Amino acid sequence: MIDIKLIRENKDLVKENIKKKFQDKKLPLVDEVYDMDIKYREIKTEADEARGKVNKLSKEIGNLMRDKKTDEAGKIKREVAKIKESIPLLEEEERNLEKEIKKRMMVIPNIIADDVPIGEDDSCNVEEERFGDPKVPDFEIPYHADIMQSFNGLDKDAAGRVSGNGFYYLMGDIARLHSAVLAYARDFMIDKGFTYCIPPYMIHSDAVDGVMSFEEKEAMMYKIEGEDLYLIGTSEHSMIAKFKDQLLKESDLPITMTSYSPCFRKEVGAHGIEERGVYRIHQFEKQEMVVLCKPEDSDDWYDKMWKYSVELFRSLDIPVRKLVCCSGDLADLKYRSCDIEAWSPRQQKYFEVCSCSNLTDAQARRLGIRYKKEDGTKQYAHTLNNTVIAPPRMLIAFLENNLNEDGSVNIPKVLRPYMGGKEKIIPSK
Repeated sequence: MIDIKLIRENKDLVKENIKKKFQDKKLPLVDEVYDMDIKYREIKTEADEARGKVNKLSKEIGNLMRDKKTDEAGKIKREVAKIKESIPLLEEEERNLEKEIKKRMMVIPNIIADDVPIGEDDSCNVEEERFGDPKVPDFEIPYHADIMQSFNGLDKDAAGRVSGNGFYYLMGDIARLHSAVLAYARDFMIDKGFTYCIPPYMIHSDAVDGVMSFEEKEAMMYKIEGEDLYLIGTSEHSMIAKFKDQLLKESDLPITMTSYSPCFRKEVGAHGIEERGVYRIHQFEKQEMVVLCKPEDSDDWYDKMWKYSVELFRSLDIPVRKLVCCSGDLADLKYRSCDIEAWSPRQQKYFEVCSCSNLTDAQARRLGIRYKKEDGTKQYAHTLNNTVIAPPRMLIAFLENNLNEDGSVNIPKVLRPYMGGKEKIIPSK
């Protein structure tokens, strides 16, 4: 959520930002908020003045009664009673206007960075840099589900009978590999100075509304029937919400955390749940990184965070590239974002494995996360998040890039301690 001062002082800037995101249907919201805000402040001033007048006249009544001037006191009492009748009506109008303003403000997108590429959808995202040489071996690489099944490591049929499409069983070396990369990613981030955390996997609706836009909520979140609880789509949701309505100390910042969680997503409006593979699924696990910092530090943290992803994937012998997200591909709360994409030798193209975002104060403003500066003033913190690693999707890139012609898979040196010292895993089929 943006600062309403932007609409008061430069609504044309807010409108231009909406146009850059190709969301012209939201343009009328800016004028609606502008007009409502004027009315809201007028009503609030009128209500404040009424309350002030009641206090002043009440003191006069006390003085008149003390001086036995009951007639004059009675006249003022009638005036006070009339003013008091108007105050609840003013307060109700004030609350209604505040509610309507907030409803619209929650939909108006965050201001994007000046250097964000302008484009309508992800086809306009811009490749910025590659890391590692994307190679294609001289033997055929099977579909990732077939590689996993060659180790007796994937059973989608049983999962379909138990849970439906979009779920899976991982077993044996593939399940162990899944756990190994999560453990390695955890320790990788701890070594970078991040605090390890396991968060709640369900959060209240007010926390959901604080961390994401309404469109994302409807497309992603599973609601628990009969309760005010949602299954998280990523641990970022509960990690940021941990600080809801908190006033932090400036000395507490930056707060850097890395969190593990299962993630649950409806994937409504996505490109479809895969029948055979594990690329787009309803349930997965993830190691996440989250940062809360001062505004002047957020761009530096953004650069550090996506570079951590590159370093981690390169340590697993996986070539990656950085793809800068265009304006139309940014979720409403994002100031800037980039995807780290891994190389798929089978498909001979890159696919997303990490998403790094700077949300400036948009998320903190919705959740009420502020910090107290040394001079006593209070300011909203900036929030950032990035995927560390998200299997089983990232296992697609891992298996393809470490596959040998005989079907075995090499285990990179950094991962061997988490795989019982194995240098490679051997297929059973």
